[in-house]
Amino acid sequence: MTDEHKAALAAGREQGAAVRRYLDALEANRPKRGRKRTPDSITKRLSSIDEKMKSANSLAKLQLTQERADLGTELASMRSTTTVDLTSLEGEFVKSASSYGSRKGITYSTWRSAGVSAPVLKKAGISRGASD
Repeated sequence: MTDEHKAALAAGREQGAAVRRYLDALEANRPKRGRKRTPDSITKRLSSIDEKMKSANSLAKLQLTQERADLGTELASMRSTTTVDLTSLEGEFVKSASSYGSRKGITYSTWRSAGVSAPVLKKAGISRGASD
């Protein structure tokens, strides 16, 4: 294997990693449907559950116990979540996406359906082609 071939393989791995990191971050930060919960709203609901538990029948207690456990997990997750720097990931994506997409045959519409915004694709030099 020549040095050029090794360098090309390494560049492909780096481009793929940059694209994957950006797409993973987009997926993780995609807005959820419905009203957004806050730690305060979860705490209030937990208090409400504790009050309802006093007079609930056995089946309702079972369901409230599960809801309390789910809310506790969600609250812990909110407190431990680290913020992702989408700006730096976007910069890496912009550098890599065009050549990666060309090499893999990824079209503009496929990038869009994966959640990449039109302005980011424009920065990356990816535009609508004849096949889109």
